Amino acid sequence: MGIDNSRAINTEAIIDKFAIEGKVDSIEPFGNGHINDTFHIVNSVEGYTDYLLQRVNHEVFKDVPGMMNNIWQVTEHINKKNNSTRNEFEKQETLKLVKTSTGKLYSKEEDGSFWRVFDFKKGLKSYDLVETPEQAYEGAKAFGLFFKLLSDFPVEKLTDTIPNFHNIILRLETLKNVIQKYPGGRTLEVQNEIKFVFDVAEQMCQIETLKNDGVIPLRVTHNDTKFNNVLMSPDDKGICVIDLDTVMAGVVHYDFGDGIRTGTTTAEEDEADLNLVQFDIAKYEAFAAGYLEATRDILSPVEVQNLGVSGALFAYIMGVRFLTDYISHDVYYKIGYPTQNINRARCQFELTRKILDRLPELNLITQQKYGFTV
Repeated sequence: MGIDNSRAINTEAIIDKFAIEGKVDSIEPFGNGHINDTFHIVNSVEGYTDYLLQRVNHEVFKDVPGMMNNIWQVTEHINKKNNSTRNEFEKQETLKLVKTSTGKLYSKEEDGSFWRVFDFKKGLKSYDLVETPEQAYEGAKAFGLFFKLLSDFPVEKLTDTIPNFHNIILRLETLKNVIQKYPGGRTLEVQNEIKFVFDVAEQMCQIETLKNDGVIPLRVTHNDTKFNNVLMSPDDKGICVIDLDTVMAGVVHYDFGDGIRTGTTTAEEDEADLNLVQFDIAKYEAFAAGYLEATRDILSPVEVQNLGVSGALFAYIMGVRFLTDYISHDVYYKIGYPTQNINRARCQFELTRKILDRLPELNLITQQKYGFTV
């Protein structure tokens, strides 16, 4: 859901409330996120960092104080780990939250909007589409290390920033309700997509059922491991995991699955030509290798048994969400053109099909090649 931009934003007045160093040279819109609005604060003083100023979408994140406390806790935990180890391979950079001049993690404005500031990581980059298996490996290793560094953090200390965020059972109930609410119009346009959703629903609900039954454990998970949420060095080494708004309790399949969804496809998320939507198994193998290198000593066999299907699950979840939003007349995601949400949904469902077609191979990769006996 986009925030109303009809009124001019006095970003200079907002940034003045934060304890930044140096002097603001310019403030420029930054990135293409679906949810929050982000600005690059360019510092005019040599030797000082730039900053990112963000307006948090509090219609999506209902508990902004809880979310900000989550981010503070997990970044502090990782920084303490960094300071206590001499093993450079067990260290990972974090985004630095900049507090307000009064020591708060965010600023709430008179209009009810919430703002925050992070340091800007100069010289790093991210990829919307993974170009090589080597990039997939390095990015996955970064996501895996993030997961491992938080493996001893008490999950009960974290707020659920979006309750049931990846609960596909509830997402399907929401879709059913929306179909009933809008029985004509767009619903009639997407009957093929609706049929596909419910044809594979039982298989796609298996991981959530295992979680609910306590068969797979709750852990601290990132929950939004799109590949562009890892910042990489100029030589494509994973340096820093970003976009921590959804860090909360989850299962490893949430993080592995979204990484596979975005790290192994050959097409943009809203690609209209489904012939261009392919699943790159070489990138899957590389991603699995990187992720398991970082996490193999903390994952259980039952978790690994279900990694193979998690990429299909996450393409499916996102397809269901985009389809629901399209039928609802685009009330959640920002769109750049009228059919973008249904293009997104169709693209994700095509990726779901492609991954499911290769599932036996994927299970072999994760369960046998990387040393697990199941």
